[in-house]
Amino acid sequence: MKRIIVTLVALFLVYSARATAQNPARPRATNAEHEILDLSKTTWRWMSERKVDSLAALFDDRAVFVHMGGTMSRDQELEVIRSGGIHYKHAEIFETSVRFIGTTAILLNRIRLDAVVGGNEVTNPFMVTEVYVQQNGTWKLGSLSFTRLLTP
Repeated sequence: MKRIIVTLVALFLVYSARATAQNPARPRATNAEHEILDLSKTTWRWMSERKVDSLAALFDDRAVFVHMGGTMSRDQELEVIRSGGIHYKHAEIFETSVRFIGTTAILLNRIRLDAVVGGNEVTNPFMVTEVYVQQNGTWKLGSLSFTRLLTP
């Protein structure tokens, strides 16, 4: 019995060490990547909570928003959130990646979005591209683009 318990504990320790070991094919996330990932989560939370003032400070004045039905400017996007024309209820995020080009961060999120659009509840699988640009040490959202996926 002791031998079985010792063997199980040893297997558990080996498995735990492997499960928590860093994958050599995927380097550890940098501080900048963590900052962008956290900012993205905050952005989605603010959109679901319709915190338009917080979003207004985050969105660059020249930001563009690409939806299935067309494109919007910063002011149009803020107004559609404020009015409830689009209510981003919940985004379930399945995969995320971040790439940097100079002071620009490109974040890809594969999500399932539950939203209310024009009074109708909809759920769609999307690949969402978020583009953040660093200006004077602060990240601003320059673009948010929704690409509907054919598979859930």
